[in-house]
Amino acid sequence: MSNKGSLPLAGLLVLDLGQVYQGPYAGFLMAQAGATVIKIEPPQGEPVRHRARISKGNAVPFAMLNANKRNISLNLKTPEGIDILKALAAKADVVIENYAPGVLDRLGAGYATLSATNPRLVYGSATGYGLSGPDRDNLAMDLTIQAVSGIMSVTGFPDGPPLKAGPAITDFISGTHLYAGILTALYDRERTGLGRLVEIAMVETVYPAMASNLADVFNSKAAAPRTGNRHGGLAEAPYNVYPAVDGYVAIISLNESHWTGLTRAMGKPELAEDPRFTTVLDRLRNIDLTDQLVGDWSSRLTRAEITDACRMHKVPCAPVRDLLEVTQDRHMHARGMLRQIDHPEYGGILVHRSPLLLHEAATPDYVASARLGEHNAEILAEYLGFSEGEVGRLREIGAIAQAQ
Repeated sequence: MSNKGSLPLAGLLVLDLGQVYQGPYAGFLMAQAGATVIKIEPPQGEPVRHRARISKGNAVPFAMLNANKRNISLNLKTPEGIDILKALAAKADVVIENYAPGVLDRLGAGYATLSATNPRLVYGSATGYGLSGPDRDNLAMDLTIQAVSGIMSVTGFPDGPPLKAGPAITDFISGTHLYAGILTALYDRERTGLGRLVEIAMVETVYPAMASNLADVFNSKAAAPRTGNRHGGLAEAPYNVYPAVDGYVAIISLNESHWTGLTRAMGKPELAEDPRFTTVLDRLRNIDLTDQLVGDWSSRLTRAEITDACRMHKVPCAPVRDLLEVTQDRHMHARGMLRQIDHPEYGGILVHRSPLLLHEAATPDYVASARLGEHNAEILAEYLGFSEGEVGRLREIGAIAQAQ
């Protein structure tokens, strides 16, 4: 690693038992900030690793979220596997896990057990509904949380069914909250010397994201409608996706200067004085006509022509791009957010760095995601003093898996 000592989280030891996206993303952010992160997987590997068997493309999500981590494969259904986890946790600063509530407690390696041995441990638990409450044991995945949280009810068009958001937003929003909670607890530990349990419930982390939609609930005392691409609380206009010759563009007016600029971009400055559109309330009363005017203008131009005109007049606007275009984005490549690497298992793939840019800190070298159990022997020797023979015995009894 390049000048790792100047990375903010250098010196922290993190045990990442995360699965799929949520927990692994929190661990990824910690690894990219300099922490030593040991990913602990079951002998068969975690679910996202399995997708690599389908195609190289399906391997990319695992590679994206597990870079810069060491890897050990532990069978936590064996006493020896649990003993290893407990011994590593006694030396760790952070444990990350997103198992269902109570799973690690039943295995004898929950927060109460681990913190009794290591009072400085910060234990990050991410679940669907939290560790308490009447719904705590409900099974939770990104899709089900999108459903129960209300996200799907406000996604889509008024005359269509509820829709899920395209990306796994609840996994990543909650994973980011998990990272923030862990860092908050680590900061507090600097003052108190004590760690704590940090708890994240997916359904709670996404609630604030629906602030605009909730405004309509509080105003009407009724369920918020699906508004398509219009503002979730129907409080801004124009605010929509409009047709172009070669696709679509998003245009938003949040204040009167935006609207005035848009009328100039459209070559119709007189609309700024038209009483049907003078204020946002006027435009909302005539929202269909407002959208029609903008759409009639945009439909005759390309995305580039529309965005150039809007930028010239300081109107928020962006082309609707497909993901192929996004992966080739010159801006994110220039900033180093996206980069092509030659992965030792998966070949040439596109990966990303942490979105957290910490100025005047070192930039970590990119270390490709590890093979399952790749660091079994060296982790057990380095942290627990196990001999080669002891590692072999653990392998024979199934407490650890053969490195793959």
